[in-house]
Amino acid sequence: MIQLQSIERYFKTSFQRSYVLRDITLEIQEGEFTTIMGPSGAGKSTLLNIIGMLDQPNSGEYYFLDQPAHGLKEKQRTQYHRNYIGFIFQAYHLIDELTVYENIETPLLYKGIKGSKRKSMVADILDRFNIVAKKDLFPNQLSGGQQQLVGIARAIVAEPRLLLADEPTGNLHSEQGEEIMDLLTHLNRDGMTILQVTHSEKQALYGKRIVRIEDGFIRSDKQVKENVLES
Repeated sequence: MIQLQSIERYFKTSFQRSYVLRDITLEIQEGEFTTIMGPSGAGKSTLLNIIGMLDQPNSGEYYFLDQPAHGLKEKQRTQYHRNYIGFIFQAYHLIDELTVYENIETPLLYKGIKGSKRKSMVADILDRFNIVAKKDLFPNQLSGGQQQLVGIARAIVAEPRLLLADEPTGNLHSEQGEEIMDLLTHLNRDGMTILQVTHSEKQALYGKRIVRIEDGFIRSDKQVKENVLES
């Protein structure tokens, strides 16, 4: 599904290049649950943004579903992002002026899905996440865990092939975090490819593979011996 070949991302200063990612070569198969770990400033979120087509590398090649993403024009990248990729953010990124229902509906509006089907898809996801009673509330009326649940519902309502999660439990207490990680694991078992960034060693073990990044380089890439939900 994802092939990165010698990806580099840097910013130019007056005298030199300041590298965020260096020589990143990585392959992720469809159906995997992969975790990216590393210290702050290692380049984890930048890598996630490149894979999610929110950012572009300065050099290297990125193939998504066998298509050369590095060669796509901006409009094409936007279409790929909308049609195939869901994104979960640490800070939730819900739209304050919209209700839970309207926040979840937003990706379907961008995709041009018609009213009756849109209504059915939102109703299904509200029921699946057990948040039907919250549908008319605004984000500031929800707890952090509830906001993140809505964020995940919004990310998957359009049935993306790939779900990207950037510190999805970073603002939650431990019990809420475990609930979110259990949900991601079950989404993966249903066939969704998931790539998460986390600082938590425990949450990394919910996946099946851990890629560690340091100073912009991949330092290790290992399979998880025992998944949390299998222990």
